[in-house]
Amino acid sequence: MDKKLRFGVIGGGSWGTAIVKMLVETQDQVAWYMRSESAIDHILKEKHNPNYLSSVEFDISKLQLSNNMNTVVNGSDVLIFAIPSAFLESELKKLFSSLEGKIIFSAIKGIVPESGLIVGEHFHDVYQIPFKNIGVITGPCHAEEVALERLSYLTIACADEQKAHWVANALQSHYIRTKISDDIIGTEYAAMLKNIYAIAAGIAHGLGYGDNFQSVLMSNAIREMKRFIDKVYKMKRNINNSAYLGDLLVTGYSTFSRNRMFGNMIGKGYTVKSAMMEMNMVAEGYYATKSAHLINQNRIKKTKTPIINAVFQVLYEKKNPKKVFKKLTEKLN
Repeated sequence: MDKKLRFGVIGGGSWGTAIVKMLVETQDQVAWYMRSESAIDHILKEKHNPNYLSSVEFDISKLQLSNNMNTVVNGSDVLIFAIPSAFLESELKKLFSSLEGKIIFSAIKGIVPESGLIVGEHFHDVYQIPFKNIGVITGPCHAEEVALERLSYLTIACADEQKAHWVANALQSHYIRTKISDDIIGTEYAAMLKNIYAIAAGIAHGLGYGDNFQSVLMSNAIREMKRFIDKVYKMKRNINNSAYLGDLLVTGYSTFSRNRMFGNMIGKGYTVKSAMMEMNMVAEGYYATKSAHLINQNRIKKTKTPIINAVFQVLYEKKNPKKVFKKLTEKLN
């Protein structure tokens, strides 16, 4: 990889922290934007993020920390965004520096509410970033396991294969394996949809459904995902690859999955508001559920999506989870 490329990470949450950890393994300097000035002060003093993945200790000589996004953007060639999709546009409103000529990769698993678009499409349509300069970083990978340096796999998707290799080489290490893909739209939609299915898995678990049902749910989920993505962007893809099926499985089954945790609380009787307050974390699948429902209604001619429909009914129409999932069981096979 060209060592002259300068990497900047936008976001101080768990994924932002994990990506910075990966980058400092291979880069001499990494710029890092965080909103919290107190978190920056803490990292400079104690060498770890006080709020996320606090076990990760950084070599602070390699970090250029700033709570001014413009500083990070101006000093970086490759920008990796890792903030919740619901807050992306409000953060970008703080940006006065130009994104022209920047390579932008998204590690965000969701839809931008203001535009109803996945992050790559949002940067292209709203900020006129050419698709050749837009990429996606997807799993299957949990930030918590990156912190523990457990072997993990990432898929790096970009229309420009060379840029995908640049980012892949910057992120790989003895505990991170990377794979290149040209399916930028499909992998990003898969990363969004799998959070909805993880909420469904959590609801089912909270309602008392067992492993047998969970396996049927995940089997139907991957087929539903394929129908949805094929309608959005038809191309040759193997839905059983890690970026699709693998990411779905780890998000649907892992104890680290905040979307599964959120769904589990809903299944146990929590309201949406109380579950979010209890978790004190963003469950991307909550926002993705509404966006996927609207896309299905308005853009892709009502594809058969019984699982998305069930989650939407529970979260947004406030229907009884027990009754909704009883009906869902009759639609799965």
